[in-house]
Amino acid sequence: MEIRSREQQAPFTTKDGSTIRSLLDLSNAPVRNQSLAEASLPAGAEIERHYHRVSEEFYYLTAGRGVMEIDGIEREVSPGDAILIPPGAWHRIRAVETLRFLCCCAPPYSHEDTYFV
Repeated sequence: MEIRSREQQAPFTTKDGSTIRSLLDLSNAPVRNQSLAEASLPAGAEIERHYHRVSEEFYYLTAGRGVMEIDGIEREVSPGDAILIPPGAWHRIRAVETLRFLCCCAPPYSHEDTYFV
């Protein structure tokens, strides 16, 4: 059984500029096929537009409001919204209010699978 407390996971900044806490991933658990992290983004900030060649990604918003862009299409998002980001899709999220959201990647997130313009 693997259980990780959010408070025990140190936050860090990813290659796209978001601050995340790895809840379950290759760095802290015997994970093979996915990763789970909590991201936060202050009001007015946005992550840098990027894509992942291999990873499929889900965002699940738990707090705040923002604008999600996937392949040039923008939509307002808020708590309770689940977002699918397919491999190869250019994406970014902008915080209208401070955002907190869960990120799930399969295969697990890696800096090496993050590409920019």
